[in-house]
Amino acid sequence: MNIEQIIADELKIRLSQVEATVKLIDEGNTIPFIARYRKEMTGSLNDEVLRNLYERLTYLRGLEERKVTVLASIEEQGKLDDELRAKIEAAQTMVVLEDLYRPYKPKRVTRAQIAKKRGLEGLATTIQLQMAKEPLEKEAQRYVSEENEVPDVAAALQGAEDIIAEIISDNADYRAKIRKLTWQEGTIKSTTKDKEAESVYEMYYDFSEPIRKLVGHRVLALNRGEAEKVLQVKVEAPEEEILHYLAKEVIVRNNPYTTPHLERAYKDAYERLIAPSVEREIRSELTETAEDGAISVFGRNLEQLLMQQPISGKVVLGWDPAFRTGCKLAIVDPTGKVLDTKVIYPTAPQNKVAEAKAELKKLIEKYNVDLISLGNGTASRESEQVIVGLLKELKRPVSYVIVNEAGASVYSASKLATEEFPQFDVGQRSAASIARRLQDPLAELVKIDPKSIGVGQYQHDMNQKKLDAALTGVVESSVNRVGVDLNTASASLLSYISGITKTLAKNIVEYRESNGSFKNRKELLKVPKLGPKAYEQCAGFLRIRDGEQPLDATGVHPESYAAAGELLKKLQLDVEEIRAGWKQAQPVQVAAKVKDKKAMAAELGIGEITLTDILKELEKPGRDPREDMPAPILKEDVLEMEDLKPGMILKGTVRNAVDFGVFVDIGVHQDGLVHISRISDKYIKHPLEVVKVGDIVDVKVLEVDLKKKRISLTMKLKEG
Repeated sequence: MNIEQIIADELKIRLSQVEATVKLIDEGNTIPFIARYRKEMTGSLNDEVLRNLYERLTYLRGLEERKVTVLASIEEQGKLDDELRAKIEAAQTMVVLEDLYRPYKPKRVTRAQIAKKRGLEGLATTIQLQMAKEPLEKEAQRYVSEENEVPDVAAALQGAEDIIAEIISDNADYRAKIRKLTWQEGTIKSTTKDKEAESVYEMYYDFSEPIRKLVGHRVLALNRGEAEKVLQVKVEAPEEEILHYLAKEVIVRNNPYTTPHLERAYKDAYERLIAPSVEREIRSELTETAEDGAISVFGRNLEQLLMQQPISGKVVLGWDPAFRTGCKLAIVDPTGKVLDTKVIYPTAPQNKVAEAKAELKKLIEKYNVDLISLGNGTASRESEQVIVGLLKELKRPVSYVIVNEAGASVYSASKLATEEFPQFDVGQRSAASIARRLQDPLAELVKIDPKSIGVGQYQHDMNQKKLDAALTGVVESSVNRVGVDLNTASASLLSYISGITKTLAKNIVEYRESNGSFKNRKELLKVPKLGPKAYEQCAGFLRIRDGEQPLDATGVHPESYAAAGELLKKLQLDVEEIRAGWKQAQPVQVAAKVKDKKAMAAELGIGEITLTDILKELEKPGRDPREDMPAPILKEDVLEMEDLKPGMILKGTVRNAVDFGVFVDIGVHQDGLVHISRISDKYIKHPLEVVKVGDIVDVKVLEVDLKKKRISLTMKLKEG
């Protein structure tokens, strides 16, 4: 099997691109490094394609390893012939491979194995030959033996039928056909014992849908309902068609003496051995496909959340709302340093609104607060009322933003938060995190387990290893795309940089604390355990502002410094002149001075793609891609759910995208749902084709259910 060719065909890319990427992966290069600094070799494959390639490479290599094990096992049994070897070597999925291996796989003791031990294989062969000229009772009598535990003719015939049933069950071609028929013609059905009970699974109390049409979010809902013992779920196969197929394959002669035994055998094979196995396989494949889809959506949502536009240069007051224990406040300066913390009690049961406002006014005036970052948890609505009243009484302009605080409590109780803020309690840490989420969402959210950030569906029901790997990949891609300041980044942030492990991240921070700020990227090689390979992988993603080497502030990799220096010389530019332009936000237009990129790249001994990247960095070093994302909605007034009326048009922020629609925050502490059918005038298969997490969208209110706290919205503003 040519793994590289299969991947090239599946991903619709050139074989040369796959071969180059596989070589780079095998040499120990990370996906972010390959995507950013090996474009010439891969033909500019992006992160997503590279990760898909890596995933398929891992699967297909695992398949090849399994084939070696299977072939060795069958050969050891002395049952491997050329035809079987060819079939095994040609298998392109684990399912096909395991079907071929099934007859030779060591099994727990089966009815067929017991029958074979009792010496009934000969009788089974006689039945299979379908050439009997008289009833089989006489032939079966020869196998009756007290010593072999075959007490009578009926037991002998039953044992022979058990052997034939297992032979039919182990036939790879039969299984493949039955699996295909069940996929194409079968249905998934779900029922419940108590149809009157209220639950989120009510639509599945009497549910039936063709397997081939079942969408991912329904598969996951059925699985959860079954796990919670609310639903009974089963696959209904086209049994009549399957048995008709088996009859044609198994009964090749119309022999009145053998046909009844073969009929019983193939029916038993299907009902007892094949059907349960195929049902498990189909349910498993449906789940895996649904999980892969949900993980993909979760990943894209997470990426948009991480890549939210930061609000820089502002003093922010983080507000972690609560009732009985009071609202925790933390004021952070524009660099994220905590300046002060306080607890106020404007909510029930204390309701000390006037006292809280007086304290807030002092803090805002003392620290020149620009923004209030309010968590959207318990008591958020009540806190917002206080904030809106306060803003009207202030002399300086202050706005507020409602921030999704998912995961803040997880972070605040973590070992990491304890190390970062040993002097604070969990509430103060949470308030600081809520403030920093507004200033730099990426830097703050990397401290939290991605599963706790709340932008997925059914994440706790999924294959956790696969989910963790996918989400870690998303965080890595996001962090490396933005790049980090080597002299200010936390160990959490550094650990996602290409080539840097958690141990290396801690070593970098410890080195920085002991020796002061890094003066240049080369100094990284002095960090304990950070060798040349790690340096190659990480250097380009780490920025040093105002360092000894101006290019250290850019995304230009040190391996290209000589080429960049030669380029500037040819253009009669000085690197210090370039740095001066960056500082004054008036960079020199370098790219315009290069008339022929191809010729210049050849002169410099680098690729044209690398030259283009160097030119971009020289003009706008370390450009933050988050600048292109929508800015958060700054608020100065409050809207209640009771204020909503059908027909109202509002601005909102997309908080989550799932298979069936998007949830939009319209500022009333209850996200509204825009069903997938109401997102666009054109047909779409998934909401992410049109919108993404963090998008600012216009929506119209269709319906408000105060009792169930449900808001129905539409993005088709002419609807309703």
